[in-house]
Amino acid sequence: MNKIKTDIAITKQLATLEPLIGRDRQSQNPDHVYLSFGSPDPNLFPVKAWRNATEEVLRTNVIDALQYAGGKGAERIKSWIIDRGKLRNLTLDEDQILITAGAAQAIDFTTRLLLNPDDEVWVEAPTYFFALQSFHLADANVQMIPMDAAGIDINYITEQLEDRVKNNKRIPKLLYLMPNFHNPTGKTLLLERRRQLAILARKYDFYIIEDDAYTEINFTEKHVPAIHSFAPERVLYIGTFSKVIAPGVRIGWIAATKFFIDKMKLFMLGPQTSPIVQEILGTMLEEFPIDPHVHELATTYRSKRDKMISDIQTYFGRTVTFHIPDGGFFIWLHLKEVVDPEDLLETAFNHGVSIVIGDSFYKEAPHRTCVRLCYSYCSEEQIERGIASLAKAYHSIIHNKNFHK
Repeated sequence: MNKIKTDIAITKQLATLEPLIGRDRQSQNPDHVYLSFGSPDPNLFPVKAWRNATEEVLRTNVIDALQYAGGKGAERIKSWIIDRGKLRNLTLDEDQILITAGAAQAIDFTTRLLLNPDDEVWVEAPTYFFALQSFHLADANVQMIPMDAAGIDINYITEQLEDRVKNNKRIPKLLYLMPNFHNPTGKTLLLERRRQLAILARKYDFYIIEDDAYTEINFTEKHVPAIHSFAPERVLYIGTFSKVIAPGVRIGWIAATKFFIDKMKLFMLGPQTSPIVQEILGTMLEEFPIDPHVHELATTYRSKRDKMISDIQTYFGRTVTFHIPDGGFFIWLHLKEVVDPEDLLETAFNHGVSIVIGDSFYKEAPHRTCVRLCYSYCSEEQIERGIASLAKAYHSIIHNKNFHK
């Protein structure tokens, strides 16, 4: 895709995502339901703990925290990441971690470091739209890899790589994926496929971006090892505090080899990511009981997920299919009847509910109609109203479509 086509594609995607990032009309209509918002429930933000940590920093270490270099916040955050990462078999040192302004900056840094124009990037179909835009901006050649119920199709990847070698074709530079509670599908990659991906990355000399943004929003008792744990020299692991603390904190991280981390530090051009915020977060994490908090998050979001599933079954019946996620924020709805996505977006909005249509998560429009629904942000009462309104909008489109045949 040339630069002009890339810019057109990005502009179209941003227009599609307008209800999510720029058309918040909630103040005009308080009854409108935003199932488009991939945001945490604000009632779960640990406001008291944040306030206490802020007061502690102001009392004890505010001068250092307000300097370019900051205080001890970054060290405390890295220590927390190292300790917490053991749940996923991550073995890290502080010099293998870079604190970033959220996961989005981490994706941007890895893109800028690893990709040159026309390098090939493989992504899941569908994939996270901001990652897709980052690769487009880098003028990369994006190829979409199919998924099944257990995540990205490892057999397809293996066959494609073997074919590339056999026919002397280029190997992809990079594979980007979200192995846990994928955005938008909610799927989780099987353990054996993680091992196989690590083997393939070593064998065929490509890198993996492992975006693990939703890993803490886990409805099970299981912690599946990260892909990074099987091939740390080949995997750049991305995490964030946006889902477990609050998105406004804007703190994420990259874990990679020291070589990569040192290169990415140059993108900072001097100062580190918000030293005062890191000081507050680092202070908070030293005292904050993370396990009870994560349990509360999982319990609340599981209840919302179950409510959304129940409402989908009630109002849509057999006209849709979907995967039941074991964590994260999203349900990926497949509509059995193909309809115009833009028509569905507008009709749903007019019925009082905002959604994100599936086209936003693909390089090119898919051959079926899909919708990403977020259950994390809204109340259970809002979820029911939103699903009922979406079903009404969908069925009205189908009725009109059949009427005019």
